Amino acid sequence: NGIQIGTNNSYDAERVYSIPQNLLKVGENIIVVKITDNGSGGGIWGEPEKLKLVTSKSSISLTGEWKITVEKIFNKINENEFPSLAYNAMIAPLIPFQLKGILWYQGESNAERAAEYNKSFPLLINSWREKFGKHLPFYYVQLATFETPGNSNEGSAWAELREAQTNTLKLQNTGMVVTTDIGNPKDIHPGNKKSVGERLANLALNNGQVSPVFKDFKIQKNKISVGFKPSVNLKTSDNSAEVKGFEIAGNDRIFYPATAKIFKNRVVVISDKVKNPVAVRFGWKGDASENNLVTENNLPVSPFRTDNFPLSTEKVRYRVNLD
Repeated sequence: NGIQIGTNNSYDAERVYSIPQNLLKVGENIIVVKITDNGSGGGIWGEPEKLKLVTSKSSISLTGEWKITVEKIFNKINENEFPSLAYNAMIAPLIPFQLKGILWYQGESNAERAAEYNKSFPLLINSWREKFGKHLPFYYVQLATFETPGNSNEGSAWAELREAQTNTLKLQNTGMVVTTDIGNPKDIHPGNKKSVGERLANLALNNGQVSPVFKDFKIQKNKISVGFKPSVNLKTSDNSAEVKGFEIAGNDRIFYPATAKIFKNRVVVISDKVKNPVAVRFGWKGDASENNLVTENNLPVSPFRTDNFPLSTEKVRYRVNLD
């Protein structure tokens, strides 16, 4: 009704505002929300059951469509979208200095063009090594768990970006920290930074604690056996007999949830819906928090696929509008 009752500048905080009774009137009352959007989808977000107006007698849902008008468009390009700006401002000035190594935590903004990351990420690493030393250690964090659209049958940009990160291990003196077990499905910036730092430190100290990645698979009639590198004994993080997160597909390329069992350093996958399996996937979605396959040191196994089916992001490329 024209009177401000609250404000918040934190994008991920829950808004809970109390409306003084004297601001309400009998009949129609108007709720207006002003949103300043610096680079996302705008609008009103949140779990439907929490979007509501509560009175002493009832609860009114605030989900659905709102009337909207654009007040102002800021005449400013997002610096993260302007080619070379971040590099020239933040990396180039460091070139005279000698670096011992690089720790890298990034990739979320590249997920929509994940297939392209198979080229762009190694290009970045090799480019920096030209400046700081060709054998410079480069250790990075694989995308954490986050609730994003997609799965094995629809395509998952988040999973495809994780695969591109895994593929980058082909470069010498690289290492990858897997964090599917310590992310937050509801927060793209999970709070558990300590565990991430400890795992990066373990890589830097070369103490042998690394997450296994996919190595090979063998089709055994109606089952598929999967091997990993490094070859270590595996277990479930919750000590259950059920290994979660595995799917299996036949020639129709339709993936079904599968039963998976651990045999020392391998996992055997089977499903009664797939008589003649050809492919296995593990943790192939944004929210991979259900994955419970870990090493004896409780490090999670990296999500993977055994197939080479087309990716959903293969034709997506980076574009910049300089108008």
